[in-house]
Amino acid sequence: MDDSTYHLVTLGCPKNEVDSDKLVGLLTKDGMTSTERPQDADLIIVNTCAFIEEARQESIDTVLEVAGLKQDGARLVVTGCMAERYGGELSEALPEADQVSGFGVPVTLNARSNTKNVELPTFDLLNLPRPKSDRPWAYVKIAEGCDRSCGFCAIPAFRGPQRSRTIDSILEEINELEAREIVLVAQDLASFGRDQGQGEKNIVPLIRQVNEMVERVRLLYLYPSDLNDDLIEAILSTNVPYFDLSLQHVSRSLLRRMRRWGDGKRFSDQISAIRDREPDAVFRSNFIVGYPGETEEDHEALLNFLEISQIDWCGFFPYSPEEGTYAETLEGLVESSIVTERLSELTEIQDQITAKHRDKLIGQNIEVLVDEVGIGRSWREAPEIDGVVNVPEDLPVGELASVTVSGATGPDLETHENF
Repeated sequence: MDDSTYHLVTLGCPKNEVDSDKLVGLLTKDGMTSTERPQDADLIIVNTCAFIEEARQESIDTVLEVAGLKQDGARLVVTGCMAERYGGELSEALPEADQVSGFGVPVTLNARSNTKNVELPTFDLLNLPRPKSDRPWAYVKIAEGCDRSCGFCAIPAFRGPQRSRTIDSILEEINELEAREIVLVAQDLASFGRDQGQGEKNIVPLIRQVNEMVERVRLLYLYPSDLNDDLIEAILSTNVPYFDLSLQHVSRSLLRRMRRWGDGKRFSDQISAIRDREPDAVFRSNFIVGYPGETEEDHEALLNFLEISQIDWCGFFPYSPEEGTYAETLEGLVESSIVTERLSELTEIQDQITAKHRDKLIGQNIEVLVDEVGIGRSWREAPEIDGVVNVPEDLPVGELASVTVSGATGPDLETHENF
């Protein structure tokens, strides 16, 4: 039994948050307790992100920051995507870290250097148990890795091919989390089970079973070509008609250079067909700006698509060259000044679209899940990435409450309680 303390910093996407939760389970099982202040911790862990250059820089800056705060004798462990991708190179570049270890490598997760070291064997984070959720909602990772070969993405190189969990293990984890909303995540969510020889149909029964256990089921990161009728119907049956579609662009020629499926017309047709079945459906997507070879015509096509499709939530990201990817070999890099200008144009249009959608909700009664004091979400908002609903502070955290929308400020809503 270890009575020492740890401080854990999580960077990057929801999948990293799940990994961190499972690390917490390991540390708690070993008798360690959490502290909010890195300077009070015997062990500091930074779970890094390596998706794009900006994320890698944030990871390095965070490691350097906590290294400057750690007390004498404390240990600093760097893990996560950067550790998996760069390994020894990162260890040499960051002498401030006592250990750099990917999740597939034995990690010393005890505390101070003057205490007994306990080195954990290689462990499988995907299937480790995790503590009860400390929020009314929780991410649940249902698979790890990816079998696709998108031109801009290095994730398969360090996360490996897709490896799906069993449905039973997922349901068991959800039961232990005791959350009211479950957000299913994976690098390629709709391909869940394909690596087990069970085909695309596996995600549908999973959704239906999870829906029987919790009030809300939400899916993040759907590849558009896998959005078939069965999957759409399963999502609509949850009463959370929220569709997070990984589109990346709408220019057919540019998407082929990205090694991606689709084009603007196909995407628009998909969205229109879903809205025909459920007019209140909400859509989110992300788009890469400045991918090698992106022309002004490609950019105009994306601007037009936003106007036509009226997607509720969008993220725009400048292209980031990734070592070892197909895109790194392509000619036609777009000047940074042009990328910045295009990002500004896209963001301006999307902000107006989002604000218009939010304004339409004024006067409506909506049901919110109270995430924290004064803050809630309806089914229209995914946690941490979309707008929020400001609610009366006397509403208990974890409650599903009925409120009336009284105003909107950009992506956020103002409400008062219904009596």
